[in-house]
Amino acid sequence: MNKFYKVFSFLFILMVSAPSLSFAQDTAIKDDGLSFTLTDAIVRNHFDYKAILQRIKEDTSFYKAFKTLRTIGYSSYNHIEMKDKNGAMQAMLDSKTRQNHVGGCRTMDVLEENVKGDLRKADGSYNYMTPSLYASLFFTKGTVCGETNIVAGKKREITGSGIDKAKEQLKTLFFNPGKKIKGIPFIGDKLDLYDEAAHELYDYKLDYVEYQGQLVYMFEVKPKEDLSFFAKNDVVVDQMTTWFNPKTLEVLGRNYSLSYKAGVYDFNVAMEVEMTYFNGKLVPKTLRYKGNWDVVFKKRERGLFTATLFDFNTGK
Repeated sequence: MNKFYKVFSFLFILMVSAPSLSFAQDTAIKDDGLSFTLTDAIVRNHFDYKAILQRIKEDTSFYKAFKTLRTIGYSSYNHIEMKDKNGAMQAMLDSKTRQNHVGGCRTMDVLEENVKGDLRKADGSYNYMTPSLYASLFFTKGTVCGETNIVAGKKREITGSGIDKAKEQLKTLFFNPGKKIKGIPFIGDKLDLYDEAAHELYDYKLDYVEYQGQLVYMFEVKPKEDLSFFAKNDVVVDQMTTWFNPKTLEVLGRNYSLSYKAGVYDFNVAMEVEMTYFNGKLVPKTLRYKGNWDVVFKKRERGLFTATLFDFNTGK
């Protein structure tokens, strides 16, 4: 009997003292007429969820972190791989590069490089859009001067035509997932996650969780489970999870997957980005991408890439 009492007492103490997982209730709220779900961790800690949600919708820290890369020095391991329809490798690049930043200008040294397949043309340009996009993010050609990481008051403009325009659209999709993109037929408006139409398609949840050893805000967007067949055709974001610094509300990490099929193109892409701090500034640390997409008059591309950034420095 005494043994039974001890076991019972232990279980009772465990139930009342441990964080309530099974019985925690999520809370549905309205903010500016739009619906969000707050987890018990957010409600219990009395966080100012309205201010948090507003900052999330207006976030520029993700884009700013990549612009900061243009103003410092760093090294990078680069892996790019293109595959055929059976998953076999068509082309590949493995390299180690170092970006130098001296006197307000950046240059790049290729320290190691291994290229296979038809990745590049004879003139050095790329046969595929995927490595071309990667190069525009992480490689420097020649000397580039006068760049800043200022994003306040600046709007990403999509200019040019053909490949250059498509590249800018892809970068906008990359830096601003959940924001409207002009110039993409059938889909531009469907990328806006924060209008009334989108709230008929997606569930939005704000939580307080552990991420890489610290407690942070997590904002999750995913399609509603009970969508009709026709409503599912309007879904572009299959999943997006973002982790935010609770003090600054800067993006610490983001995972997202997007897919869509239209008459002239289709795509299915997934990305994972991890951030770190250098000299108090947010910068990307790791980026992983996997994509399968097809545009009319272009060959279908199946590619992946990984960027691993390190040895950040202020340059001279």
